[in-house]
Amino acid sequence: MAKRRAKKRRGKKRLLAGRRKWLIGLPILILVAALVTLDVLVRHKFAGSKWQLPSHVYGRPLEIYDGLALGRDQIVWELQGLGYRRAAAAAAAGQFSVSRNSVEIFTRGFDFWDVTELPRRVILSFSGNRVVGLRDVSGSKVALIRLEPRVIGGIYPSHREDRELVKLSDVPESLWRGLVAVEDHNFFRHRGISIRAIARAFLANLREAQIVQGGSTLTQQLVKNFYLDERRTLTRKALEAVMALMLELHFDKQAILEGYLNEVYLGQAGNRAIHGFGLASRHYFRLPIDELALHQQALLVGLVKGATYYNPRRYPERAIARRNLVLDRMLQHGIADSRQIDRAKAKPLDLGVGQAAGREQYPAYMDLVKRQLREHYREQDLRSAGLKIFTNFDPQLQRQLESSVVSQLAAIERGYGIADDSLQAGAVVVRVGTGEVVALLGDRQPGYPGFNRALDARRPVGSTMKTAVYLAALEQSDQYTLASPIDDSAVSIEMPDGKFWEPRNFERRSHGVVPLYEAFGHSYNQATARLGMDIGLPRVIDVMHRLGYDRPVKEVPSLSLGSIEMSVLDVAGMYHTIAAGGYRSQLRAINAVYTPDNQLLRRYPYHVEQQFSSEIMHLLQYALQVVVREGTGKSVYRRLPRDIVVAGKTGTSNGQRDSWFSGFSGDFLNIVWLGRDDNGKMPITGGTGALRVWSDFMAASPQKSFLYAKPENVAYHWVERERGILTGRGCVGARNLPFIEGTAPKEHSRCYKGSLRNLTDWLRHTLGFE
Repeated sequence: MAKRRAKKRRGKKRLLAGRRKWLIGLPILILVAALVTLDVLVRHKFAGSKWQLPSHVYGRPLEIYDGLALGRDQIVWELQGLGYRRAAAAAAAGQFSVSRNSVEIFTRGFDFWDVTELPRRVILSFSGNRVVGLRDVSGSKVALIRLEPRVIGGIYPSHREDRELVKLSDVPESLWRGLVAVEDHNFFRHRGISIRAIARAFLANLREAQIVQGGSTLTQQLVKNFYLDERRTLTRKALEAVMALMLELHFDKQAILEGYLNEVYLGQAGNRAIHGFGLASRHYFRLPIDELALHQQALLVGLVKGATYYNPRRYPERAIARRNLVLDRMLQHGIADSRQIDRAKAKPLDLGVGQAAGREQYPAYMDLVKRQLREHYREQDLRSAGLKIFTNFDPQLQRQLESSVVSQLAAIERGYGIADDSLQAGAVVVRVGTGEVVALLGDRQPGYPGFNRALDARRPVGSTMKTAVYLAALEQSDQYTLASPIDDSAVSIEMPDGKFWEPRNFERRSHGVVPLYEAFGHSYNQATARLGMDIGLPRVIDVMHRLGYDRPVKEVPSLSLGSIEMSVLDVAGMYHTIAAGGYRSQLRAINAVYTPDNQLLRRYPYHVEQQFSSEIMHLLQYALQVVVREGTGKSVYRRLPRDIVVAGKTGTSNGQRDSWFSGFSGDFLNIVWLGRDDNGKMPITGGTGALRVWSDFMAASPQKSFLYAKPENVAYHWVERERGILTGRGCVGARNLPFIEGTAPKEHSRCYKGSLRNLTDWLRHTLGFE
């Protein structure tokens, strides 16, 4: 019995011992597993793609060459927009100097998609608003230079963090050494934590009975910002220390320091957080980090302690005091000598001047870019893959478009007694031939990020649509020519509901029978309505689709007079086909998309498809010139020289609720819409409203005449206006008109002397040279 009890006691002891081992061993196993998992997490996240990088959108690079139509002040504005600094002499990259007729630039260089442009010093010479010489400092001629493109916007992660990654080798040594001296002067001696700093913080926290000091090294700060949240507890501090040791175990000091330089929070731009020294350099100084002077470097280092508290734009005195404290620390650690430090302390904050922080400067154009990007990219990729998106945006043309809209709307409101700021605008500028959208405005207030009227306001286009009607007629060349008689008497068309549609001319009078070119040039409603019904609305709708309008269209008689609602961009797509001689192409804001390391992802090339013959387009372009030479758009030449050949069409919707002008030169197509957001009536038409904005923009922008070349099988003939029969030059009512071969009138007047097979006489007559 005693033996059984002893054996039983020994069994219980072994069971208890086993349980104790499990009670001790299990937590150890759990701890080891947790540490291994934590170690994997630390290594994996820091070794991989550390951040969600926003996509950045660039405008066009400015190509400068001998003969470029830009003046000295325009070049200076471009340089200032890129953050170049004006100096007595351009001695370093990012600087420029100005004299009376020249500008010296020390370019920054840029990794373009096709070549790396190296920094170089060049001197531009000017005569008026044109570059007339381009040479380097040795006096040798330079064929071409490209300035880096301007960043015009970004597509940000959902957490709204923005950063520009930099390598440690790109950061000035004095900056990162200053950071180490101020934030963690033992950084290169410890292994992630500082026992002395922890002890000091422990005693301070013990005295205050709460956490008031962290004792964090740079490595711990990086761990806190990169891996953890903002809670301040003893458990979290312990975790931070463990993770810092792990980070130092697997990565060298240079990698950790580079990570810190790119992670640290350094300010706010609206709802966008500025992270890292690379982006902070551009945010505060509009300079790349390698161009920062010592006093600027010290300010950024000082912001690490508290970017909000030391915000130099809101609290300049605090910022200067903090900057000077950093400079003192730099002196103590031998980073700069006393003379350099004294000079740096004497400097002002020297913040960059430019667009208000956090505000997207070109929201309407960025809206178009984002819409076109989403046709090919997932939203997540756009917000996190760090794509480089190069667009066709031209800051010079955008600046002029904004100026023309602001100044002319104010003048129109004053002149017509319209309440201030009651008119709105939408406008788009397209490069003729390529379909590149180079400027876009969605609001009369430049930079306002609200409703985009260029893309989303669908308004009746009025007489803008007449171009499609007359094009449909001219395509039936066996029935219609520019000389064909069109009846402009009163018209009444019965509708399916038994009611009658009875359009009237704007001036409320009829003009009888008039030539087709005149009915179009003077925008006669009655003649157009009758013509639309005669040729058939299906033909008109077919022409609209071939011009580039891809939405469904209702077959109603009022279509001919523009009852259909379109956006400014819709109209631009249609008129660009006309400006390009009958070749349709998709309007493109984007040029190409690249990865952060300059690997091409997608190009947006120029694709064209011929929709109309060159002969028909020649006739239509003639008619569009009639509009601006003698018709509803003739006020164009109050601003433009008469030897510049442009073409266009006015548009006024029913009740004068919308004012349109759509026109082009050899360089640019510009579509302008004016109206009221409440759809109220206005005392202006297309010719007295939108045309003024269009003319102001075109007169102030570099232009060349559009190439009005005569196709081989088009001949010019003198035609009598009243009867539409052949006549001779100098005869009463003679008009020189183009005809497709075989379509000219057969009958002729007694004054007829033969045909003219070129357009020289017509141009001389039209331009006033005889």
